Amino acid sequence: MTTRPTKLQEREQWPSLPYEEWKTTLDTLHMWMQIVGKVKLARAPFLNQWWEVALHITPRGMTTGPIPYDYEVFAIDFDFLSHTLMIRTSHGKEETMLLQARPVAAFYKEFMDRLNALGIQVPIHPVPSEVPHPIPFEQDTTHSSYDAEYVTRWWQIQLRLYTIFERFRTPFRGKSSPIHFFWGSFDLNGTRFSGKKATPPAMSGELGNIMRFAENEENFAFGFWPGDERFPHPALYSYIYPAPPEVETIKTGPIGSYFHTQLAECILPYEDVSKAADAEKMILHFLETTYTESATLAGWDIKALEGSIPPQFI
Repeated sequence: MTTRPTKLQEREQWPSLPYEEWKTTLDTLHMWMQIVGKVKLARAPFLNQWWEVALHITPRGMTTGPIPYDYEVFAIDFDFLSHTLMIRTSHGKEETMLLQARPVAAFYKEFMDRLNALGIQVPIHPVPSEVPHPIPFEQDTTHSSYDAEYVTRWWQIQLRLYTIFERFRTPFRGKSSPIHFFWGSFDLNGTRFSGKKATPPAMSGELGNIMRFAENEENFAFGFWPGDERFPHPALYSYIYPAPPEVETIKTGPIGSYFHTQLAECILPYEDVSKAADAEKMILHFLETTYTESATLAGWDIKALEGSIPPQFI
């Protein structure tokens, strides 16, 4: 029998994560995870919408999952409880490095050295993606913070959200993505698809190449990100692509949620979630409302995309 968490346990599941308090650590961790993610990007076979590049939640942190390399396989795991990074191979070899305050350049050198020590040589494009004013990894001495407490809080929030996002994914019978973490945009994400093609937005350079395969189908995306300079607050989000006319007028569900005109996304502030009497109910209300409202406006066949659920999972 499953018991509901007490109010104290509920608060512990949704710790405070003020952007301004840990933004220097967040920026550093973002660069470290981009380095690891680019190794996966270089070796993993392509999957639609770039699913192959994403990292995945584990009970202790995040993992690349299996990465093929010649006649073996390796994986890279972030452990946000012991604050270590582990590289393990299918031949039984492993390397471990500490996650601690130091410049991105130092992290990059040690990480590549440890890969080489395992006989793994993976050239990557050593420049961050999807960030303003990128600094090449080997030259980045600007980002050097690591507050272990805040990193653990951030991961705990994502671990809790992972299970809720999976529950939201349950009744949808159409194509849907895994719940996974994109290290470029630094968000935990899930996506539903209508089954119809779409024209990607016209963009140049690296972002244009990303969007060419990321937004080539009609989709409803949702997730969580910890904030950035554009929007310095952690929040849950959702949006539909292509955006139909008047999407900014849709209902968004819980009190405090709204459509952010500059971001062109529906927003549920994490601070409201962390204070809610029933955070899971609030999150599902936000996701179900914004999906139904935006998909209806976009002309999706919502009924055809609904699936049946075994009674024990309802």
